[in-house]
Amino acid sequence: MTMAEVTKAMGARARTKNRAPAAAVAPPVEPADADMLKLENQLCFPLYAAARMVVNAYRPVLAELGLTYPQYIAMLVLWESDGLSVTAVGDRLHLDSGTLTPVLKRLEALGLLARKRDPSDDRIVGNWVTPAGVALKARAVDVPMRLLCAAKIELEEIDPMKKVLERLIEALLPLQPSPAR
Repeated sequence: MTMAEVTKAMGARARTKNRAPAAAVAPPVEPADADMLKLENQLCFPLYAAARMVVNAYRPVLAELGLTYPQYIAMLVLWESDGLSVTAVGDRLHLDSGTLTPVLKRLEALGLLARKRDPSDDRIVGNWVTPAGVALKARAVDVPMRLLCAAKIELEEIDPMKKVLERLIEALLPLQPSPAR
């Protein structure tokens, strides 16, 4: 279905929705509307399937490091910028503190992070990479290339894919509920 067909179908749906509702009888499904509901025409499904498959592909590689995927991406952020608050890590990962805090506490229990309250504001918790966390970084350095090689994805393919996905994230961010901090 082309973008023009999608726009036309959406316009037809909007005109149908503005009519007075029939007595508990669903309006007939227009052929264009039926096409909109085909799995093959959904953007969300390949994104969902790819995200699930990426996490599954990382699982055995990260298991060698003793990490889950959420723990790994939290460590990536902290290896880049040590000492960030929970809120700052959450902002980078698009995760709220209720989701992220258990991940960070588990990393602390593994000895990879030290979590310390800010002396000037005890509501702020900084997350500091420990020597064990630094040592883990040296072991993790080959993880991205191992995944690319296993998936047979060329380095030249990565940047265009990332740009499209980053644009999608940028477009969807305003539609997200405000994170609970």
